[in-house]
Amino acid sequence: MAENESVRQRTSDSARGEEPLLRRGRPADPRPEAGDGARLGDAASGAQVSANRPATAPADRLETDDIPASNEAVEESSTGEAPQNIDKTLAESRQRKLRLMLRQCDRVLLLDFDLLALPDWPDNYTLAAARRNRDIWLFGALLAAVVFLSGMTGFVPAWIAGGGFGAFVIILLLGIPGVRRLYTSRPSYLDLVIRRQRLLRDARKHIEHLEGKEGLVWQCARMAEFNSALKATRFSELLALSERRVLARNLTRREHIRLYLIYLLEAEKAYARAQQAFFEGHQQAIDRGWSSVAAEPGDRA
Repeated sequence: MAENESVRQRTSDSARGEEPLLRRGRPADPRPEAGDGARLGDAASGAQVSANRPATAPADRLETDDIPASNEAVEESSTGEAPQNIDKTLAESRQRKLRLMLRQCDRVLLLDFDLLALPDWPDNYTLAAARRNRDIWLFGALLAAVVFLSGMTGFVPAWIAGGGFGAFVIILLLGIPGVRRLYTSRPSYLDLVIRRQRLLRDARKHIEHLEGKEGLVWQCARMAEFNSALKATRFSELLALSERRVLARNLTRREHIRLYLIYLLEAEKAYARAQQAFFEGHQQAIDRGWSSVAAEPGDRA
């Protein structure tokens, strides 16, 4: 019996191997296994990460939240600035176009209405009456000359021939302008013809000055959007001649001068409307702060 107990105690001691001997009354601490140590390390690191996460999570959340906000701000600013840039570009193009039209057609302001209206132009009735008086004067002078010549050939008596010579001289004297003004204030046919030629010459000089080297009528045709009357077909010949720079030399009649005057009056109306539109656009550009759009028109010629 004693031998069995001693053998059983040795086998139990050999089975426990290197396990430490514990004192009575104190429980033994089990040795931690490899899996348990890894779980404890992960738990410690997780606790450390969880301890540090509250400080970093809000920052990350702010950064991730700021990205969509900034993109939305960029999109809103781009969508808000795009129409404004388009309006600015359109306004700048419009002002440039108006400024060009005003510069090209500013010579219409030099129009002399009294010179092109031809107020002293002799009418056809006055010209016909003067022509009839001239024919009567010529017939009287010719008849007196025939009587005088007939007396020189002996066909009529000498005293009749002498009377015819005297009548011929008097009729000739009555036709002299200086003598004619003594008994009548009506101009002669020659005076009326000279007056017409002088008025036409002065009007053509003024038209040549207005047309210049570029052609005023052709330049003002671009303002038809402000006055549709400039698109009338009756002005087509004027536009063609002005484009070829030969308008002034082809205006040889009063009707041509009057037509040119009517066109310039319509162009003057269009110029005033274009100028008003330019100043309105200029004021609008100043109100919006568009310094590149707010530009003054160039100096007039």
